[in-house]
Amino acid sequence: MNQTVDVAVVGLGYIGLPTAAILASNGVNVVGVDVDADTVRAVNDGRVPFVEPDLATYVAGAVTSGMLSATTEMPPASAYILAVPTPFTTDHTADLSFIEAAAREVAPRLIGGELVVLESTSPPGATKHLGDYLIGLRPDLSLDGADGRPTLLLAHCPERVLPGRVMIELVTNDRIVGGLTREAAERAAELYATFCQGEIHTTDATTAEMSKLVENSFRDVNIAFANELSVISERLGIDVWELIRLANRHPRVNILQPGPGVGGHCIAVDPWFIVAEAPEDARLIRTAREVNDAKPGWVVDRVLHEIQQLPADAEIALLGLAFKANIDDLRESPSVDITVSVARRLPGRRINVAEPNIDALPQALSGFDNVHLTPVDDAITRSALVVVLVDHDEVRQVRSESLVDKTVVDTKGVLIS
Repeated sequence: MNQTVDVAVVGLGYIGLPTAAILASNGVNVVGVDVDADTVRAVNDGRVPFVEPDLATYVAGAVTSGMLSATTEMPPASAYILAVPTPFTTDHTADLSFIEAAAREVAPRLIGGELVVLESTSPPGATKHLGDYLIGLRPDLSLDGADGRPTLLLAHCPERVLPGRVMIELVTNDRIVGGLTREAAERAAELYATFCQGEIHTTDATTAEMSKLVENSFRDVNIAFANELSVISERLGIDVWELIRLANRHPRVNILQPGPGVGGHCIAVDPWFIVAEAPEDARLIRTAREVNDAKPGWVVDRVLHEIQQLPADAEIALLGLAFKANIDDLRESPSVDITVSVARRLPGRRINVAEPNIDALPQALSGFDNVHLTPVDDAITRSALVVVLVDHDEVRQVRSESLVDKTVVDTKGVLIS
């Protein structure tokens, strides 16, 4: 592909593909790039390889109009948006290898003057690292025009969307755009203004990176408070759902809801990036992460306690594997971790996993002979112990009469409150 396109979106996952589709739907000539040939094939067929409401309509329309296509080869482009994973390592520091791999593919296509946007959630300094990495690969270019070399414009524009509402919030939410230079920030803001109806706030790249981490850390701390309340309430024999409802009657109190833990690539990951940057000072943020990371183990202990009270052949229904309701995203999902632990601890028990948004068990569960993917109603009918892990619509619609004479562990408060 030699013809220069307006934008190349690198990484066609849960953020990259929606971004590519919304840009293309607003008249921008977009090529999506992904290493997965099946994903590329699906997009070129106008299909979406994961669950996200309304995305399929945008993708199909953009492909039909000729404004969106996908490839495994990096094209020359006026702008590159990198939306690749940034997981953390075993010591909770950021793994930037996917960003560097994308940079190695982009670098040979650069001639100078291109905008390169890092949209992946990243630790402070990652955009500067990306810029320096690109210049290391292309020393004939620069980030500031030094020595008359052509300039690259580096910016960070973190996504701020909720899975299940991505196509709405991409348009309506405010965006934060941080550049290594003012020109880079302004150029990136112009690009996002093609579809963003919210306000676009420009700043420096490091502040933009930190803003996303702070947003998710704020939610993590609040969820940790709710999760800790649920543990304390269980010990005291208090209904935590009623407790929170009553406390929230105060005009300045808004406690979030507890759950089986915290999952997803954002809230479960981003706080650790702050902790890694300031380990001696980020004490509250670290503690919140530890509270939320410990919650799945607490749920497993409850399941083991309850099953011991039931007959030896009693089956278990685990409702939900995704990290939140009504999506198929299993990244960092505490429900998957809980299911793995229960399956390992109870090898002789049949475990009926009900996850309506997937067609096959994830790899983490594929090796367990006692784990079976089962429709919600069938899982409940078969099982003496019913455990709610995700409040999918299908779970919320379970009728109370189907739970008669069953033991229920409801980590989301949708069946027993």
